[in-house]
Amino acid sequence: MSSSPTTVPPTLTAPAPSLAGKFKTFAADIKVSHTVFAMPWAILSAVMAWDAAGRGPIAGKLALIVACMVAARTVAMSANRLLDAQIDARNPRTARRAVPSGQLSRAFVLGALLGCAAVFVGATALFWTLYDNRWPLLLSVPVLGFLAAYPLLKRFTRLCHYYLGAALALAPLCAWVAIAGSIAWPPMIMALAVLTWTAGFDIIYACQDYDCDVRDGVHSVPAKVGVARALWVSRATHMVCFALLVALGVVSVQLDWLYFVGAACAGLLLVAEHAVVKPDDLSKVGLAFFTINGIVSLLVGTLGVIDVVLP
Repeated sequence: MSSSPTTVPPTLTAPAPSLAGKFKTFAADIKVSHTVFAMPWAILSAVMAWDAAGRGPIAGKLALIVACMVAARTVAMSANRLLDAQIDARNPRTARRAVPSGQLSRAFVLGALLGCAAVFVGATALFWTLYDNRWPLLLSVPVLGFLAAYPLLKRFTRLCHYYLGAALALAPLCAWVAIAGSIAWPPMIMALAVLTWTAGFDIIYACQDYDCDVRDGVHSVPAKVGVARALWVSRATHMVCFALLVALGVVSVQLDWLYFVGAACAGLLLVAEHAVVKPDDLSKVGLAFFTINGIVSLLVGTLGVIDVVLP
C-alpha cells in the first residue's frame, strides 16, 4: 500500500524574498511617498533663499536637496521601525509592519538605515565640494541624530508630537542653509509653522492608538488627556500654525497674493481635517492625516514657489 504524499506547509515551500522584493517591502513599510509632507516646504525655502541670494544656477542644488530629503527621511523611518518594533508588535494597527511581522530582519533595516545615512552625508559633502558651502556637511550628523531620536521621546514625554514637528521643521531650515550658507527670519518662521502643523496632525494620528498607549505606558497627548481633549489640543496647535503661515507671508517680501491664497486654503483644509475626525469616530483619520495634509503642503509650497519665481 503506497503512502500518500506529504503536504509541505506553504511557508516552507515559498521561495525566499528576492533583494528587490525586500526593498519593495521596505519602501512600502516606511511609506517613501510620504516624503511629500516635508518636501514642498524645503523646496519653497530653497527657492526663497535662492532669490534672496541674487538667483543664479539652482538645479544642481535642488537635486541634492531632494536626495538629502529622501535619504534623511528614510534614516528617520528606519530608526522608528527598529526602535518601536516591540511596541508595534503589541498594537493591532502596527503589528503587520515589516519588522514585527518578520517580513524584514532588523539587520536588513539597519543596513538600509546606514546606507541612506551614507548617501545623506555624501550629498551634503557635495555642497562643500561643488558650491563651497560647508554647513550642510558640518550639520549632517547632528541632523541625522536628531531625526533618528524621535521614537525615544514617546517613552518619557507627551511632547513627542512636537519633537516630530521639530524634525520636519528642519526641512526648510536646512534647505535655506544649503542654498544661502546662512539663516534668516523667513525659514525660521516657516519652520515653526511646519512644527505646529506636524504636531497637530500627529496628535490626531495618535488618537487611534489611545487604548494601546495607555496599556503599554506610551506617552502621547491622547494617552494623557483622552481623545476628546487631545483633539482640542490639536485644534489649538493648528490655529498657531495658521497664524505663523500668515506671519511668514507678511515678513517675506518675496511672497505675494498667490502665497496668501495658498495659506487661506491651508487654513480651510485644516478646518476640514478637524471636521472629519470626532472623538467617537476615528474612521476618517487616514483622510485627515494623509490626504488633507499632503494637499496642504503641496498647495502652500507650489503657490509660494510661483510667487517667488514669477514676481
